[in-house]
Amino acid sequence: MQGITYHISNRIATITLNRPDKRNALNGEVVRELRAAFAEAEADENVKVVILAGNGKAFCAGADLEYLQQLQRNSFEENLIDSKELMQLMQDIYSLEKVVIARIEGDAIAGGCGLASVADLSYSVPDAKFGYTEVRIGFVPALVSVFLVRKIGEGRARELLLTGRLISAEEAVKYGLINGVIAAGSIQEEVQALAEKLCVETSANSLKITKQLVSAALDKPLQDALEAAARTNAETRQHPDCQKGIGAFLNKLKPDW
Repeated sequence: MQGITYHISNRIATITLNRPDKRNALNGEVVRELRAAFAEAEADENVKVVILAGNGKAFCAGADLEYLQQLQRNSFEENLIDSKELMQLMQDIYSLEKVVIARIEGDAIAGGCGLASVADLSYSVPDAKFGYTEVRIGFVPALVSVFLVRKIGEGRARELLLTGRLISAEEAVKYGLINGVIAAGSIQEEVQALAEKLCVETSANSLKITKQLVSAALDKPLQDALEAAARTNAETRQHPDCQKGIGAFLNKLKPDW
């Protein structure tokens, strides 16, 4: 892998965009490397939480210039294949069976903001800027729009996507785009502590099922969603993790997750 690094410690896989000279900008190769890394984390039973980060002064500045130039030369079919690869990356992250935390230590722009949007939890340093600037260059934020409307609602999504304006980390919290702002000197430590807490205090099966419930909540009519939730509830009660957790609770013990 040339554009990212992959590291595992204490059941936490850290995937780091590693093109600081390019502000961690995306291209086809980086997208493929990210997909491979997330697939590896999902398949590894020793990994329970994934942290997505960026090396250098930016989290991710979107597509790099050489990549944009190549896209102009592509045929429609080539661009469709390329677009579907990026689509699959976003879907991989959104649907991963493990919790994904974005640790944002610099600007998250366009596709980079898209990565922050599909993570389960996102935390940023105060100075980071966020925005979907595609309309400024005659492009469209097509893929991220699908996820962003689900995450922050139609009204705010329209504002951000149509204006292409950049917002501060504090504004991003107010919009519901990210979960919190943490001082630059402590964000790595605090995000790591959160990931370790999830590893120690929660059931991997419960995290997986809860992610699926949240993702599916808007896809079904209310009654269908409730019926599916009731079935999931009953199925989960039979899972060894649930039996273990309830048994520990009743005996005033702490379950070993």
